Amino acid sequence: MKILVINCGSSSIKYSLIDIESEETLVQGIVEKIGEEHSIFRQRVLGREVERRVKVRNHKDGLKLILDSLKSPSTGVIRDQSEISAVGHRVVHGGSDFVESTVIDDKVIETIRKYSSLAPLHNPPNLTGITILRELLPGIPHVAVFDTAFHQTMPEVAYLYPIPYEYYEKYGVRRYGFHGVSHRYVSHKAAEILRRDIRELKIITCHLGNGCSITAVDRGRSVDTSMGFTPLEGVPMGTRSGDIDPSIIQFLADVENLTLNEIYEILNKRSGLLGLSGVSNDVREIKKAADSGDHRAEIALEILAYRVKKYIGAYAAVMGGVDAIVFTAGIGENAHYIRSKICEGLEFLGVILDEDRNRNPAEWNGVISAENSRVKVLVVPTREDLIIAKETLEAVTKAEERRKT
Repeated sequence: MKILVINCGSSSIKYSLIDIESEETLVQGIVEKIGEEHSIFRQRVLGREVERRVKVRNHKDGLKLILDSLKSPSTGVIRDQSEISAVGHRVVHGGSDFVESTVIDDKVIETIRKYSSLAPLHNPPNLTGITILRELLPGIPHVAVFDTAFHQTMPEVAYLYPIPYEYYEKYGVRRYGFHGVSHRYVSHKAAEILRRDIRELKIITCHLGNGCSITAVDRGRSVDTSMGFTPLEGVPMGTRSGDIDPSIIQFLADVENLTLNEIYEILNKRSGLLGLSGVSNDVREIKKAADSGDHRAEIALEILAYRVKKYIGAYAAVMGGVDAIVFTAGIGENAHYIRSKICEGLEFLGVILDEDRNRNPAEWNGVISAENSRVKVLVVPTREDLIIAKETLEAVTKAEERRKT
């Protein structure tokens, strides 16, 4: 059974074709710079990578290009698109309505649209991909896999904000959390690596990429997470500020004569590591500048590590302890120096990092803590495409069972 996984962004489409029985990624690719003069099509098929510049006017062109490439004699792995059994769509915001992945119908589409105001950069393009692919691939199930669903197990004390309760009742203003697909996958994978039952473990997962979030996973359930009503809250990110004093918004509006929309743009696109360093939102570029003596670049990396460390301490307190800390995503998987900065000073929790392992996690099955470390520290590459495919299969199976009964 082959499942197509789609992550439709505002100007890009990421995709994978998964053989769900073997859990093998047959094809993985991306269409970037949609709508620009020269778009980029990049696809990896069984170890071989193809890249070329193409003209992709819109998302429909991009999705047609993807489907054609899957069955192309030179780049494809299927003879006909009828070999695709289902499509799993990553959807960022499902609000409180969805606690699990769901087969898409018109009602689901309307609900996703309802939450577009809470995720204006994500839900609209997610919906575009759903709408187009339901036309291009009719007759097979399409499933929405929500970033927010994993966090629906949070208790009220974690998800309610201390503002007038009426705003929660009227508008759903609460903590939702994001990157749920990633947090769920790496926490379960960590338990598997440690040969422990996840129902016995207290795990803190650190998804550190251009977007960053930290989650407290208590016995397999998300009980708190750093991103909130939107993906802006939490630790500093590539271009997003993370936590700040809300009064800064009014202050900047007054002294810089800025509108709320302009400030929102600043906090989402000009802040975080980019705003602090003045160099880049890419940690690799910032590290080069820091190594050359750039103080702003150096302090940007220190602040990222410091803020992540604060969340780890807080979540250890929330859960009454911690058994494992897991790093994932672009920074979490590749920046050993960030992991070192974060773990430094956590010895009181029982964290002892092995620097040799930290530099070569793959050689140690991802475990980078010392043998005598009470708290295990792991690097687990996230496989969001695989978990989306698994969630898709599970949702389709449940829907079929309900239909039969």
